Amino acid sequence: MKNTVLITGASSGLGKASAKLFQQNGWNVIAAMRSPENEKELNLLANILLVKLDVTNPQQIQEAITKGTEIFGSIDVLLNSAGYGLMGVFESSSPEQIQKQFEVNVFGLMNVTKAVLPIMRTQKKGTIINISSFGGVTAGPFASLYNSSKFAVEGFSEALHFEVSPFGIDVKIVEPGSIATNFRSGIEMIQNTIEEYNTELAAFIPKFTKRTEHLPKASAEEVAETVFKAATDQLSKLRYVIGEDAQYYIDLKNKNSEEDFLRLMQN
Repeated sequence: MKNTVLITGASSGLGKASAKLFQQNGWNVIAAMRSPENEKELNLLANILLVKLDVTNPQQIQEAITKGTEIFGSIDVLLNSAGYGLMGVFESSSPEQIQKQFEVNVFGLMNVTKAVLPIMRTQKKGTIINISSFGGVTAGPFASLYNSSKFAVEGFSEALHFEVSPFGIDVKIVEPGSIATNFRSGIEMIQNTIEEYNTELAAFIPKFTKRTEHLPKASAEEVAETVFKAATDQLSKLRYVIGEDAQYYIDLKNKNSEEDFLRLMQN
């Protein structure tokens, strides 16, 4: 009997690359996306089921899982890939922007996970893979909302690991680099309304791009390979870093004193 993976955010980026890779390796794939009617590639592949799923819609979550299990019988791996980045000056952000960032990146991920857990607990096996970021380990200016949402994913995943491991369920976190996928095209920018921030805001992207411009970046396909490894390696391992830029920032935080880390990030 083939294994089955449920992937949220499967219409693009690492979600789509992961769907293709699992399918190529003989898995059944439940490819969840907000607009499956617009998908022109995954729908042509065998053993891929497209389902409509906006992670902020509890009814669609349950309907997608029900449809997927009716057709494939089980869910062996959940890949929580759906998410986006809200960047800019926190003080200029609206309550609606703050709420949406957490609705998608945190509460949506939690709700999909909660809906899948009874299936995995009954099976006495399963793997939950949550896509975080190096930005879930180390924070930077003008990413306070994105960083805090990914910090939440990290803490949730680590705690959940301890809760569900007695049932044979693994929880794993994949931490890609900053431009591992089409992430930047999905960034939502906060319109700054406070003049005092303008100078530092204008310098932010060039400054942080320069730090890691010499390092090779992981492609969406390479991130998908890391996801597949996490799903199949049977290791008791929580975090998987992919991309030398991601490793750079994680090492910057973990291998320096807090004082040095703050100074290095500010310069």
